[in-house]
Amino acid sequence: MRRNKTKLLVTLACLGAYAFFGWHAKYGARSFAYQQSVREKLALTKIRHDRLVAERKALESHVKLLRPESLDADMLDEKARQMLGYVRPGEIVSFAAQ
Repeated sequence: MRRNKTKLLVTLACLGAYAFFGWHAKYGARSFAYQQSVREKLALTKIRHDRLVAERKALESHVKLLRPESLDADMLDEKARQMLGYVRPGEIVSFAAQ
């Protein structure tokens, strides 16, 4: 009789542990759903990071063209006209939307 009670207690303890860990796996703070949301956020962050890296490279190439050692006169003229709005008489200027 004593042995049956011990088996029952061990079985109940194992079922309790199984229920505890099962509940936390489904609803807990580090659950499978939480891990999936973290993976989705990570994917979105990687996409945003790649976009920002591409934007930074484009800006660095523009800055490189404006440095004194590699100054491009045409680009300087274009930027000055665009920023200041100067046009020579009889000149037609068309700026692409950015």
